[in-house]
Amino acid sequence: MNKSYALIAIATFAAIASTGVRAESPAPSSQFAIQIEGNRTRAEVASEAVAAVKNYNHIPSGSKVIAPLKSDVTTAIVRAQAAQALRLGQIPSGELSL
Repeated sequence: MNKSYALIAIATFAAIASTGVRAESPAPSSQFAIQIEGNRTRAEVASEAVAAVKNYNHIPSGSKVIAPLKSDVTTAIVRAQAAQALRLGQIPSGELSL
């Protein structure tokens, strides 16, 4: 019985002590009474919102694929140049490329 009373007393003390720690000074009332004066009407704002929804594009601009570039160089020429650069040591290969 004494252990349960001790646990209840400790829990009560901890609850009371923690409420004092969380207490904050009240915020000034002017913080919540901010009013903004605008020069646009509600209809103008609503029409802008409707236009934004109509023109919304769900595809991010960074994920679009660009058109392929036109080139006169064939794949065989590029592969030959890469092989030659590799033989001359201009391109690292294997563990050297790390």
